[in-house]
Amino acid sequence: MKITVATTDDRVFSLDVSPDMELMNFKVLCEMETGIPILEIGLFWNGRPLLDDSKSFEHFGITEGEMILIQQMRGGPPPQMTGLQSGGGGGLRNRPAVGAGMIDFSNIQIPGASTSSGTTRQSRPAPPPQSDDPATVREMFLASPRDLALLKERNVELSDALHSGSLEKFAEVFKRQRAELAEKERERIAMINADPFDPEAQKKIAEEIRLKNVESNMETAMEYAPESFGQVIMLYINCIVNGYPVKAFVDSGAQMTIMSQACAERCHINRLVDTRWAGIAKGVGTQKIIGRVHLGQIQIGDVFLPSSFSILEDQPMDMLLGLDMLKRHQCSIDLKNNKLVIGTTQTETPFLTESEVPDHAKLNRRPESDLEQDDHALAQALAKSAQEQQPSTAGVSSHHNTSSSSAAAAGAQFPEKDIQKLVANGFTREQCVAELTRTRGNVDEALASLIAKSIQIPTMNS
Repeated sequence: MKITVATTDDRVFSLDVSPDMELMNFKVLCEMETGIPILEIGLFWNGRPLLDDSKSFEHFGITEGEMILIQQMRGGPPPQMTGLQSGGGGGLRNRPAVGAGMIDFSNIQIPGASTSSGTTRQSRPAPPPQSDDPATVREMFLASPRDLALLKERNVELSDALHSGSLEKFAEVFKRQRAELAEKERERIAMINADPFDPEAQKKIAEEIRLKNVESNMETAMEYAPESFGQVIMLYINCIVNGYPVKAFVDSGAQMTIMSQACAERCHINRLVDTRWAGIAKGVGTQKIIGRVHLGQIQIGDVFLPSSFSILEDQPMDMLLGLDMLKRHQCSIDLKNNKLVIGTTQTETPFLTESEVPDHAKLNRRPESDLEQDDHALAQALAKSAQEQQPSTAGVSSHHNTSSSSAAAAGAQFPEKDIQKLVANGFTREQCVAELTRTRGNVDEALASLIAKSIQIPTMNS
């Protein structure tokens, strides 16, 4: 049966015990959980002490779900405790003395009161650092690998400040968090002293009870289902599109197979994008669909599978295999063997390990400093690309200057957005301006002409 155990310092835990377990054996378990020496443990049930350690729970009538209070005794059990029996008259005479002399009222924590460090017992486990000096606390954490690991798990902000190497940053975060805790403690004391029928006080009490239930639920999960706190990587496979390797994300919850615009340009299939299929993709978020490639081949292992791609403008992953492709080729996600089974060809391909998946697919978040560096590097790359696209006028021949000037003059008569729309399909600016000139500014005819010229049609010798 399960027994709930509470201590006077607000620690609560559960123990699985047998009804015929003696109190002495139960005290041994309590000593392992609380660190209180067994000779100083006093057990109370329903307001009365449990004094005979040779008796069992069944003897006292303690059943499933009962709560037992642990009180640390001052100087260990008194002599009357060993001779006290539940049925003797001496026990009745000694019971008041036991109740008054055994309970250590000095260990009961009163809100707002501070305890003296000189009364700490050497047999009890050392409490966490309570110093107000940030430098002292920082040295304590650095000297204890266990506390350092717990800090990284439970207080990420303070852990990051500690590992930054800056004492000023650590002191700032430490003092701010201490001030927040002190404010919460003041609110809690005010709530205790407030009118119990006040609606605001009732809300705060309910919230505190809820937070304790959440904490208890998490502790239970960590004890009985620790695997739920592990990280699970997404399902990726290696494939080849138009001769270029791609890491594809297998997503049975997606309706269609999609590809990012950057991946389409890298695989040189952006010239096959049909912009008439442009639209908006809606799911967890919304993204712009710039078009569709109606037919392409995905090489998975030694087999080639035909598939269509919807090209998304701003998509972090290169390619996503949706339900349309998975159902067409009767694919099965075998999580037991960690493989993707293609039913139409009876082939298998393994899912990628955590070290092989792209960085954006990993669950551990990158620091904001790295993201800021990436944004800065991206801005520099875009600025450099824009400078490289501008026609240079120094160190070139007069023929190149003449052609650049004529192209710029011809492009000036067409809207810049029309030229950029054609350039986005993989053609040079000069080609786009020339086709717009030939088609008298008709963007659709110019795009169709450019695509037709880019397709190499094989000829047959007679």
